[in-house]
Amino acid sequence: MSQPLLIEHDDGVDRVTLNRPEHLNALDPALIESLNDYFQGLQRNRDTRVVVLKGAGRNFCAGLDLKAAMARRAGQQEPPGVTESLDSQRRIADIVMLMRRCPQPILSLVQGAAAGGGFALALASDIRIATKSARMNCAFIKLGLGGCDIGTSYFLPRLVGVSVASELILTGRFIGAERALAVGLVSEVVAEDKLDAAAEPYVEAMMTASPVGLRLSKECLNMSVDAGSLEAVIAMEDRNQVLCSRSEEFSEGIRAFLEKRKPVYIKR
Repeated sequence: MSQPLLIEHDDGVDRVTLNRPEHLNALDPALIESLNDYFQGLQRNRDTRVVVLKGAGRNFCAGLDLKAAMARRAGQQEPPGVTESLDSQRRIADIVMLMRRCPQPILSLVQGAAAGGGFALALASDIRIATKSARMNCAFIKLGLGGCDIGTSYFLPRLVGVSVASELILTGRFIGAERALAVGLVSEVVAEDKLDAAAEPYVEAMMTASPVGLRLSKECLNMSVDAGSLEAVIAMEDRNQVLCSRSEEFSEGIRAFLEKRKPVYIKR
């Protein structure tokens, strides 16, 4: 059997591929476990500074693998109990929480379908680039469930505002690439064969930043989204800038700027 998650590390960058193209990269137990293990492992990882997440084949991720889930239930006399169902639900939700907690910025490359849980993975990323074929939706309400799942009711209003978030969550309708760009859901829309290349300027820019500065910037953005006041945000920013300014990376950054070259940061 092929690995459900492919991880290629290249000089500070992890290129992570959901590897179930024959199933539209839908989330089955093996892929869910692999994603949890991977993002959990990033918490204290100093070698990986940026993560690029994509799907194998023509789609990003079609959400939960419903066929596999129904097949597992076929032999059961009774539906799973509340505790078992909650455990299954939380294992999927844990992925997006780990994505936000990990200090590395995550860049998602979205092509084809990004539905349900796949949409949640894209939303939990820091930056999204889409191809013209990208179609994203909160599929949950179309399955007899509530429309809010796997963090979508948290991420969507913060990214696109309450009105558009309500539309997508309450109807389950798809949002295409061009409209996603117009409402600020994605940063760029590119041709199908240009997706990997489009990611490189973002990766290069983040890799040019100091490692500690990049990590603290993601942390500060996370906290600022839910901060209760401007004072709380300023306090976090002040703390981070003082920490960064006392590092050797800051000295190298200043030298590189003055010498008009790219900084070279020592791995720690």
